[in-house]
Amino acid sequence: MSTVVEASDAHDTETVRLVNGLSCDLPSDSPLAKLLKSQRTWVGPDAKERLRILRAAKSVAIVGASPNPARSSFFVGTYLQQSSDYRLYFVNPNATEILGEKAYPDLASLPEVPDIVVVFRRGSDIPSVIDDVVAVGAKTIWVQLGIWNQDAAYDGEARGLTVVMDRCIKVEHARFGGGLHLLGFDTGQISSRRGAVGR
Repeated sequence: MSTVVEASDAHDTETVRLVNGLSCDLPSDSPLAKLLKSQRTWVGPDAKERLRILRAAKSVAIVGASPNPARSSFFVGTYLQQSSDYRLYFVNPNATEILGEKAYPDLASLPEVPDIVVVFRRGSDIPSVIDDVVAVGAKTIWVQLGIWNQDAAYDGEARGLTVVMDRCIKVEHARFGGGLHLLGFDTGQISSRRGAVGR
């Protein structure tokens, strides 16, 4: 029986959707949630490729950006605004301004095609976001930590996209740049040099 696992807003449970349409919430660290994760077959870019993506990018759009400081998209947007040189675009049809910047209703409204589209949406929304990313001509979709839709990942790649999924762009940018080592995280950092990504 196939399943789709998506993260809840609380980040401590996961919604498991079965093929018969039923769904239930599971603790993220439960044996069943871990089993379902172990059944994933899509892999995505490795650490060196993710570093290449981050180094090459000049512009980033955050789909599902929120003006609410309690939301993870706000925290990630704040980090990218302060710790990177990316041109940032916030996409939220229900907001006019986020972090002092204009908010756009959709990707098609942006003044340029972003190099990376970061996504803070439910796993079930990823296929429609991929449609939008392909439509505007962006090349990379980066789906945030805890969000998973394996079928959408395969589809995105088949349509020519580079897909990163279930990874936090803030964490990746910081660890490649040496920004997390003082916190004692096991980051898997591939370079001990500071500034591997650049500001």
